[in-house]
Amino acid sequence: MRDLVRPAGVSAHIACQKLRAVCLLATFLIANFAHAAAERPLAEEITIPASGASGVNLTGYFYRPTQPGPYPAIIALHGCGGLLGKSGQIAAREADWAERLATGGYAVLLLNSFAPRGFRQICTKSSGNVTPSERADDVAGAVTWLARHPHIDATRLALIGWSHGAMTVLSAIRPNFMSTGPDFKTAIAFYPGCRATARDAHWKPRMPLTILMGSADNWTEPEPCRALAARAGARFISYEGAVHGFDAPNAPRRTRTGLARPKDGRADVGTDPVARAAAIQEVLATLNAALKTK
Repeated sequence: MRDLVRPAGVSAHIACQKLRAVCLLATFLIANFAHAAAERPLAEEITIPASGASGVNLTGYFYRPTQPGPYPAIIALHGCGGLLGKSGQIAAREADWAERLATGGYAVLLLNSFAPRGFRQICTKSSGNVTPSERADDVAGAVTWLARHPHIDATRLALIGWSHGAMTVLSAIRPNFMSTGPDFKTAIAFYPGCRATARDAHWKPRMPLTILMGSADNWTEPEPCRALAARAGARFISYEGAVHGFDAPNAPRRTRTGLARPKDGRADVGTDPVARAAAIQEVLATLNAALKTK
């Protein structure tokens, strides 16, 4: 095939057109970045006074959508790694979900159950312990706080949690808990440990429950949750090949050691892009169906 050679003038003209296109694209991206930054929901640090059985002053971060309320609201429960990292920043997974949900029109309360009790994390051996039932009492206090908030529609609440926070979800939606006042329309649990709950023959969720797990999770194994969901009428969704923490943003897959559980103290964690994308779609669809229609 013969090469096509353009005259110098034509090449120069094309180069100018390309440069102009690049400049226009850069201007467009900068403008849209500035707009996105202006619309990005901000986290307000809040304190919830001690009430009920929790007995501690709770802390957390409250995200509000930029549009006018009242808003449906989601209480979000961190995993055993805690809400804040060593540098004091909100954990990437929880921050990513909170911003995503607030951008979608939901108020989000990231509840910190560890710092008020003197812990940063409880994943590792000898790091201390906070039980899911204790954290369920925190959830009840957070619901009371949200119900009094002038920008929240307390008839449209949801609960979501990850790992230890997902185990807290299972505790908080047990029968006869939070028997007065507002309750959740739906609950979502990412990779909880289900063995203890599965042993309770009387346990069943008070509202629709969705459990999301990776099929290769060797920290909180999926089979007890699959059996629990089948018995209790919950939805169980498994993502092939995904491990613990598959929905975290940009977390390289690795093996953690020194964990309090499982027995050998080792578990694989990390982002699975396919599972993460599917879970985001699933969560948004579940919340929209439950909270954006009355």
